[in-house]
Amino acid sequence: MQKTAAAATIAAFGVSGALAADAKPSGEPIKVGILHSLSGTMAISETTLKDAMLMLIDEQNKKGGLLGRPLEPVVVDPASDWPLFAEKARELISQDKVAVVFGCWTSVSRKSVLPVFKELDSILFYPVQYEGEESERNVFYTGAAPNQQAIPAVDYLMGEGVKRWVLEGTDYVYPRTTNKILEQYLKDKGVPAEDIIVNYTPFGFSDWQTEVSKIKEFGSTGKKTAVVSTINGDANVPFYKELANQGIKATDIPVVAFSVGEEELAGIDTGPLVGHLAAWNYFESVDTPENQDFIKKWHAFIGNDKRVTNDPMEAHYIGFNMWVKAVEKAGTTDPDAVIAALPGTEQANLTGGTSKMLPNHHITKPVLIGEINEDGQFDVVSETDDLVPGDAWSDFLPESKKLEADWVDLKCGNYDTEAKKCLGDTMKSN
Repeated sequence: MQKTAAAATIAAFGVSGALAADAKPSGEPIKVGILHSLSGTMAISETTLKDAMLMLIDEQNKKGGLLGRPLEPVVVDPASDWPLFAEKARELISQDKVAVVFGCWTSVSRKSVLPVFKELDSILFYPVQYEGEESERNVFYTGAAPNQQAIPAVDYLMGEGVKRWVLEGTDYVYPRTTNKILEQYLKDKGVPAEDIIVNYTPFGFSDWQTEVSKIKEFGSTGKKTAVVSTINGDANVPFYKELANQGIKATDIPVVAFSVGEEELAGIDTGPLVGHLAAWNYFESVDTPENQDFIKKWHAFIGNDKRVTNDPMEAHYIGFNMWVKAVEKAGTTDPDAVIAALPGTEQANLTGGTSKMLPNHHITKPVLIGEINEDGQFDVVSETDDLVPGDAWSDFLPESKKLEADWVDLKCGNYDTEAKKCLGDTMKSN
């Protein structure tokens, strides 16, 4: 008989929702799918998210499981292969009968699995910042939309006097759509076209000498220049090394990154990168009791007090706990009931606020700008006063600003407020 993904999980990771001696949930386990790349170009970012999910499941089992039943993680490796994400998602839902899936990093992987979740009517929690322009009934977006990361980052740099802009990204849907939004936003703010350049490189790109030289030349006109980076995965390591090789310091041309956090910096000599920036909704350095408790549990679970935490881990923390609360509210893991129960669900985040699941299946989040320090951590230099509601459709694209996502009242992910009609599939009747 072919070994199932669930059996492989138990064998490979030694974690099957093992219960604490004092909490004895019984009955059929509730299976939780974990769909993250453990090999390939995205493993540098996604492996930690798998580990974080195993920790969250372990913690929930120590509390007595869910609905009196143990949780059982089912881990698969889509190996940074975008079509394989869809195959593995189908395997998790159809073969392993998971109740929910936590997974994906890149938008191309998320786009790959969307038809599967829609067809099989399952639930995906997506934990990473993305380009927006989407709201699906079966997906809950716990990472940042552009108005919760990209736009505030550009506003911060404008406040610091930046006049010229390099939009540097990996060549796929997230950077291209985000940069389309940012380019329009910059032009709306009066930035002339000649002061904006946009460039894309492939996944895993490593020969940065020519590209960094172009950035250096573009920034040599006397106008303060910044790089807005949507480079993803392991290509970040040689990119930052080449910046250092060519003597580009944050005081000369600051880089603000949307996909570089503590995990990506762990393997880099950060000395030459001090002062470069990242925009996220969480940093490990945030000093709150909730975060300190999370870090302590993480180190204990992983058995290594050097392993860092990061923003997508917090997004999984928020999403997982929202799912638990929605299941408890619904009294079942049935996807339709849980999907209906999730909007309005609140969960304390790790920065001291409380995030809420909105009718558009995005959440409220604080926006933080951090400077890289010599320890590979971030010193927060800017933070929004209030939590920002995630906007599924950008207000800065003409074709999008008329659209609204609302799965509670409008029961639609792309409602045209001018034509007064839903442009896509509406929520099915329960």
